[in-house]
Amino acid sequence: MHLYIKNMVCDRCTLVVRQQLDKLGLTWNHIQLGEVELTAPATKQQLQTLQADLHALGFELLDDKKSTTVEKIKNAIIHLVHHAGDDPSPLKLSVLLEEKLQMDYHYLTTLFSSVEGVTIEKYAILQRIERAKELLMYDEMSLGEIADQLGYSSVQHLSQQFKKTTGLTPSHFKQLKENKRKPLDKVAPSS
Repeated sequence: MHLYIKNMVCDRCTLVVRQQLDKLGLTWNHIQLGEVELTAPATKQQLQTLQADLHALGFELLDDKKSTTVEKIKNAIIHLVHHAGDDPSPLKLSVLLEEKLQMDYHYLTTLFSSVEGVTIEKYAILQRIERAKELLMYDEMSLGEIADQLGYSSVQHLSQQFKKTTGLTPSHFKQLKENKRKPLDKVAPSS
């Protein structure tokens, strides 16, 4: 049995969901961002309790196909952005999503835009900029290394997207003392 969970965006989220499953005595084969594979079906009562517990922690148990697909798209993009340096031959986002979800990219973009109010490409840019903010705050890599890791064609391209998205240059952002980062599940375009 597969469960799909909204707002699982990091390893700590996976740990929290694992704890909730264990608390309810639900055994699982595999847990990844947004998805849990149970070894046996859960009872209706277990699912209701799990849904309430997850909701209290900021998660949502998904039950409709469209929401589940959108969550899979988000999780694939987050994984791609945060593990960009792991794959020596990165695929185009459209190809990656088609392969991962086994659905036509045009359908995915239309669905994503209708549910989220933003294109897949814009969502991916927002995630890349949040990752760039994180890497800038760590102050362990040069801007060139960050641009390279995140798949930008040049430092200038990263700087332009960063300024367009945040209103700040990367160097100005780095000088700010306050934390301007957003939790990954809150990354969305400004109104």
